Amino acid sequence: MSEIKTALMADIKACMKSGDKDRLAVLRLVSAAVKQREVDDRVETDDPAMIAILDKMAKQRRESIEQFNKGGRDDLAAVEQKELEIIQAYLPQQLTDDEIQTLIDEAVAETGASEIRDMGKVMGKLKPQLQGRADMSAVSAKIKSKLGG
Repeated sequence: MSEIKTALMADIKACMKSGDKDRLAVLRLVSAAVKQREVDDRVETDDPAMIAILDKMAKQRRESIEQFNKGGRDDLAAVEQKELEIIQAYLPQQLTDDEIQTLIDEAVAETGASEIRDMGKVMGKLKPQLQGRADMSAVSAKIKSKLGG
């Protein structure tokens, strides 16, 4: 069993004992997503798969926060922000903008990318390194601007 999944299950039990209903609800959502993936793919979830699931859930929360803020629904944005913080606690440490830019520069140099149609090569090289450690849509935007898109 993955270390992240083990920690998640232990935290669910701790929340049940302490009565932290808000945190428990978010952890159960994560647990349900993991179980769904295991049933659909008929596999035991390892840490890279856990990071992919958590990263997807974090991205959904970020998009919801943006939409709620645009719609003037600060109350709902605050709820999504709390969920995002709980989910991010299980993801690896986020990279800084400088670290991301350095990795992008290295990937562009290694792949020989020079124009926007080479973006797939660069993203393919970066995704394993950045999954769960950076907002991939922001990374994509940085690559586009670097390649002149």
